[in-house]
Amino acid sequence: MAVSSISSIRRFSNSVMQRAINVVPKMTVSSEKVNKALGWIGNNISTPQNRFILGVTALATQPFIDLKNKQVDEDTRKVSAARTVAKIIAGTTTGVLIRSACIHAIDAFTKMPHEITEGMKFKKFRQLFMPNPKLINDLNQYKKSLGSILALFVMLFTNFLIDAPFTKYMTNKFIDMIHKKDAKKASVVKEAANE
Repeated sequence: MAVSSISSIRRFSNSVMQRAINVVPKMTVSSEKVNKALGWIGNNISTPQNRFILGVTALATQPFIDLKNKQVDEDTRKVSAARTVAKIIAGTTTGVLIRSACIHAIDAFTKMPHEITEGMKFKKFRQLFMPNPKLINDLNQYKKSLGSILALFVMLFTNFLIDAPFTKYMTNKFIDMIHKKDAKKASVVKEAANE
């Protein structure tokens, strides 16, 4: 009974994915410049740069969406924008650093035999993640992919250990700054009204 229900779920999910793929229009890029640019992006932009681009884009758009929300009062809008900025900064910072560190760690332990020198530490482990050369086409892409996978597992823990406390700390700092600025503005308005 359980096997048939699992296979029916799998068939359903496959048909949904196939419908989604069929909706996407087919296209061929014939421009050499575009193909060259896409090739460069594929070879040089890895997950740390990807995360940075996402963070910058989010920082440039999301706080303004919070500030323009007319369904809540002004103070709530400001607090929501501050919380959003803190989340973006914390997530982007830790995401970029952890992804970069994991890719560098995988790179350090994925060395070809001729790359291992006398003065290297941990010589025994330098080929720990080295795959069979017949199985891969691009060792550099392999290292980036394996580092990104390792980073996903590391971030399962760092989201709770680093991101959440850092976001809370920054949110409180931003909210304090907002309240101080509002209090200063209110005192200036009050002084002007008294004169």
